[in-house]
Amino acid sequence: MRILRVAAVAAGGLLLMSQLVPAQASGGPSYQWKQTPTGSTAQFRGLAAVSKDVAWVGGTEGQVLRTVDGGKHWQNVSPPSAGALQFRDVEAFDAQRALVLSIGTGEDSRIYRTVNGGKSWTETFRNTDANAFYDCFAFNDHKHGLALSDPVDGKFRIAATSDGGKSWQVQSNAGMPAALTGEFAFAASGTCLVAGPGRTAWFASGGGDRPRVFRTVDGGKHWTVADSPMASGEAAGIFSLAFRGPLVGVAVGGDFLKPTEAVKAASVTYDGGRTWKLVPADKAPKGYRSGSSFVPWSRSTVLAVGPSGSDVSYDGGRSWKQFYDGSFDSVECAGHGSHAGCWASGAKGAVARLVR
Repeated sequence: MRILRVAAVAAGGLLLMSQLVPAQASGGPSYQWKQTPTGSTAQFRGLAAVSKDVAWVGGTEGQVLRTVDGGKHWQNVSPPSAGALQFRDVEAFDAQRALVLSIGTGEDSRIYRTVNGGKSWTETFRNTDANAFYDCFAFNDHKHGLALSDPVDGKFRIAATSDGGKSWQVQSNAGMPAALTGEFAFAASGTCLVAGPGRTAWFASGGGDRPRVFRTVDGGKHWTVADSPMASGEAAGIFSLAFRGPLVGVAVGGDFLKPTEAVKAASVTYDGGRTWKLVPADKAPKGYRSGSSFVPWSRSTVLAVGPSGSDVSYDGGRSWKQFYDGSFDSVECAGHGSHAGCWASGAKGAVARLVR
């Protein structure tokens, strides 16, 4: 569904960013977003958190920015000659090593890699199939990663790397279940595909008569699929997955054409994505959410963001409370101990760091 991705960009820019508003969500500590001016007007749906000090963002106009001082300063490290591309996902290992994924049909779907903080980039993957459209990618470790394309010839397509993104190989689809009519993935926040322990990974879908979650335990060679109780439709489904270990996960989404409405917009799993339980409407986020992430300092605290606000759950996604009413597209947390941090990014160059 290529048109939907264009509409998603427009929808994300309709709501203006609110000012920083601290709030107390019941059941846990107070959180707030501290905005870090980037000097950019791009929409940053691609986001990679490394720590509370280091983060990368990727967005429209081929822009890639990096900070190493907690957002006090952002450096433009965009790949050269990439101004026509949309970077929708970023995967970063540290302040020096990162990869960015651009989306689009045919050759617009590309992956670039840097090992020197963005001083130079190497194009390591370019899609040559006019029917493929890559949405997101994720890494299990510093070597093994997967990239997800919308269905080609009736099945989702996977490209894999085992050398840290230096090279990518399109995988056989023999172990991939057939796609539903109209089914696709959302290139909304870089979290339609997420990686877990070992060679485990999950990706989520929408667009069909029901959203689904696909799971692999062998690095993308074989996949199983589970139906989700969340809503689906032409512009609706699961937009984001987040997992805490191999079993506990959350899914958030909705309809991006109705950003302030949330109908069957969140669910949880306790068995690694084999089954999903719908979060009741009175406990779910109150609007469409495009990104989610567990925080490093708590096993049960998870964040969700979208155009109409940010939410926190202190019980692993079973109930949610809004703590911010501004617009973000993506959220990601990383790091350990005193270096742990969470970041959010969105329209009009917005990037913020979580303060607690």
